[in-house]
Amino acid sequence: MKNFVEAHSLLTDFDISLFRSGKHFRMYEKFGAHVIEVNGQKGTYFAVWAPNAESVSVIGNFNFWSGDEHQLHVRWDSSGIWEGFIPNLTEGEIYKYRIKPNGQSGVLEKCDPFAMYAEIPPNTASIIWNQDYKWKDAKWMKSREKNNGLNQPYSVYEVHIGSWKRKLEEGGRSLTYKELAQDLVGYVKEHGFTHVELMPVMHHPFTGSWGYQITGYYAPVSDFGSPQDFMALVDAFHKAEIGVILDWVPSHFPGDAHGLKDFDGTAIYEHADPRKGYHPDWESYIFNYGRNEVKSFLISNAAFWFDVYHADGLRVDAVASMLYLDYSRKEGEWIPNEFGGRENLEAISFMKEMNEEVYRSFEGIQTIAEESTAWPSVSRPTYLGGLGFGMKWMMGWMHDTLRYFKYDSFFKKYHHNEISFSLTYAFTENFMLPLSHDEVVHGKGALIDRMPGDEWQKFANLRMMYTYMFTHPGTKLLFMGAEFGQTSEWNHNQSLDWHLTQYEPHKGVQALIKDLNSLYKKEKALFENSFTHDGFEWIDYDDNENTVLSYMRKGKKPGDFVIVVCNFTPVLRENYRIGVPVKKNYKEIFNSDDKKYWGSDQKNKGLIKAENISWQGKPQSISLNLPPLGIVVLKVNTKD
Repeated sequence: MKNFVEAHSLLTDFDISLFRSGKHFRMYEKFGAHVIEVNGQKGTYFAVWAPNAESVSVIGNFNFWSGDEHQLHVRWDSSGIWEGFIPNLTEGEIYKYRIKPNGQSGVLEKCDPFAMYAEIPPNTASIIWNQDYKWKDAKWMKSREKNNGLNQPYSVYEVHIGSWKRKLEEGGRSLTYKELAQDLVGYVKEHGFTHVELMPVMHHPFTGSWGYQITGYYAPVSDFGSPQDFMALVDAFHKAEIGVILDWVPSHFPGDAHGLKDFDGTAIYEHADPRKGYHPDWESYIFNYGRNEVKSFLISNAAFWFDVYHADGLRVDAVASMLYLDYSRKEGEWIPNEFGGRENLEAISFMKEMNEEVYRSFEGIQTIAEESTAWPSVSRPTYLGGLGFGMKWMMGWMHDTLRYFKYDSFFKKYHHNEISFSLTYAFTENFMLPLSHDEVVHGKGALIDRMPGDEWQKFANLRMMYTYMFTHPGTKLLFMGAEFGQTSEWNHNQSLDWHLTQYEPHKGVQALIKDLNSLYKKEKALFENSFTHDGFEWIDYDDNENTVLSYMRKGKKPGDFVIVVCNFTPVLRENYRIGVPVKKNYKEIFNSDDKKYWGSDQKNKGLIKAENISWQGKPQSISLNLPPLGIVVLKVNTKD
């Protein structure tokens, strides 16, 4: 049949050189489907990498899915790129690539790795689409470097947009991007979070993967609206002065027939050897980070979300699985590196180069590593030998804290070192403290269920844990539902239990989180030195008999500090004495036992005068009443 694909290329020789050397970091501008004009004729230009294909065609409704009608041309330069221009084909048309592998029988039908939009599952075609959108976030973008900096308050609300809130009156459907721009943005703002982190919004066919099995790396999930609708959601967050972090998954991809696996009949995106290319935990496939074209694809993808969608950060999933060749593998199931070690040198090089590129190109952004091992310098610059991330999840703090709070109050004194241990390494990285979705799934239950005691004690422990988190060095992350004490394990197929917020214990937790965010943003001592020893000082870490911790958080300005005292038992401790650094009058500025939080309202009212009684290495001290299962935060009375 007649071939209507005209010879035309957006790709220059320089593009090809960059692509093949692993240095093309804006591939989305040239690859995929782009509506353009050629000699006054509007149509769509296609470019796809399939180096081991015998032929590649574009198929869709426009040609009755016939592979003979619109065949692409392979470039002469042995780059393995197929391209062509189809006149009169524009936005909204669905399409796939029909690929005949070289030397194999049969054909493959693949979605476009660079598709900007995709059909709603279970349909699997790509959609020709543009990225036209008039952004209104110039003010945010101009000030982002300050708002998103490591010396600023950083309180993150982690959200799975498909299950945050659902329209129960409409069959339990998820909210659209447009509805989220109203409901979610307002909610995050009201509760005082500085950032939102969205679990993967990149296109994925299986909702049960929560977005971690991606087939469309350049397309936002279409279930909730168009790409422009998602841009408008980001815009709305920025208008509300809330940063947007996107969960990003460069560690693995699924084996769906229309996806990246065996894209041209061979393993071009993944390793062919399953000892390097197959992930046993997730039954998925591992990118070949040593292949330059794949490195260009992934680094371009990181840049894409910053560039086209104005993301403020990427939280990079499963970094540990990328760093180690033997991750979750038994002896004989992995291949050592060229030096005989277990480190994935190609993945390490990729992560360093990715971080260097995005920090160089996009002012004021952050990358955050979910990394669960003791790999050194994850959040240190590459020129100092680090991986170049801005922050790293503090998984050790999360495990130790949840384990400690699970103990009955009587036994906590025997585990006092577990709650204080995190400060022995708190400044080795730029740590973010996560209480994420991973802690409320797979039979772990809700956070409130981890707390011991009767109902009052459970909620008091939960409030205490959150207050400890907000006063501990590091940035903060809470998964949705935690902010009101969700009582059931997270289920991605249903809404959060919003009806709970009508009850006093849950209202109290919500009020606590609002006030903690307000305190965190107001007191510079809680955020200015989050990642250095200068921002923290113990008052007493070994009063295990009373099960009390006391410490100071310090700002950059001399004399700017707050004192935090934690009573991990349900006993009211009267006249508890702590040493203080200056002889001033102190006042209580926060108390997790406040009655508005559903506490017992045991407070330190009025001014607390420092006395010339030497205590805990300080020449003066103060006497406090410590509320049961409560934390108090004190500050020098500035009006003295």
